[in-house]
Amino acid sequence: MSNQLQTNRTSHKLIFGDSENMEEIENGSIHLVVTSPPYFNAPFDYPDFFRSYSEYLEKMRRVAKELKRVVAKGRVVSIICDDTLIRGEKYPVVADLTKIYLEEGFLYRDKIIWIKPEGYIRISRRSGVILQHPYPMYFYPDNIQETILIFQNGEFNYQDIPKEIKKSSKIDIKEYQENKWYLTTWHMVNVLPLKNRLENGVAAFPPEIPYRLIKLFSHIGETVLDPFTGSGTTNKVAALLKRNSIGYEIDLELYPIIKEKMGLEENLLFERDYDVFFTFRKDAKRLRTQLQKRVAVQKSVVKNGEGKAKGFIKRRKK
Repeated sequence: MSNQLQTNRTSHKLIFGDSENMEEIENGSIHLVVTSPPYFNAPFDYPDFFRSYSEYLEKMRRVAKELKRVVAKGRVVSIICDDTLIRGEKYPVVADLTKIYLEEGFLYRDKIIWIKPEGYIRISRRSGVILQHPYPMYFYPDNIQETILIFQNGEFNYQDIPKEIKKSSKIDIKEYQENKWYLTTWHMVNVLPLKNRLENGVAAFPPEIPYRLIKLFSHIGETVLDPFTGSGTTNKVAALLKRNSIGYEIDLELYPIIKEKMGLEENLLFERDYDVFFTFRKDAKRLRTQLQKRVAVQKSVVKNGEGKAKGFIKRRKK
């Protein structure tokens, strides 16, 4: 680690394959996990991707088991997630993921609520129900939050970190206080679904989230893992903060997006201070085009008025 600190050069391994199997990673070699698993069949991200909610939870458990193996003792796993609303039925993803990670042997360290701007709501018809029916039992609030669950793989030994590493990784207290990192609510703008954005069709989280988590829970030269790397936001921020990273992504169609985000398409005046390596496994798939077609159907359904207030109330009455 001292040599890593001296050279200031980091390594980033992007593996296209299923993170249920992280055979490329040694036991106890990961210092921090920052990830956002696919939201269970979310209408505008992963419609009908999983056959059932139980299948989704089984998948999350298999990944949790692998994380228990690869994460170093005392280190943190942070998961950006939230409960999912599908056709009027809400699934308790946050509670169920918490249960899974506790059952797999992690400690429950904390929960942070990421609050998005009130002016941008992806599904805003829920609160409109009460406008049409201003009576008790018609209240369904719009969601402008997501949850950041923080688990820990046992107790951390603060004496294990060399003084030079600890000093080089010192947190900027002014930044910490001015941006209110100390609260359990973090106000941040989400990645808006603008046309021609790099992450179009990808449920990306804002770079500020991994930026804070990486600074708060890892040291320079350590390794950050994202088992659902998506467009590569975690890996990019890790590179900027002088950490190594590993990312798993099952969708081969995200390869050009990750390459661009990692700066591999740029003609840099100076040599970048990090290396990027790609591995392509047989269990990788092509998913993005298929998912975008499903999303287009969902948007068409919403536009045509299906699933509006009447349909929502009707389903709730069943």
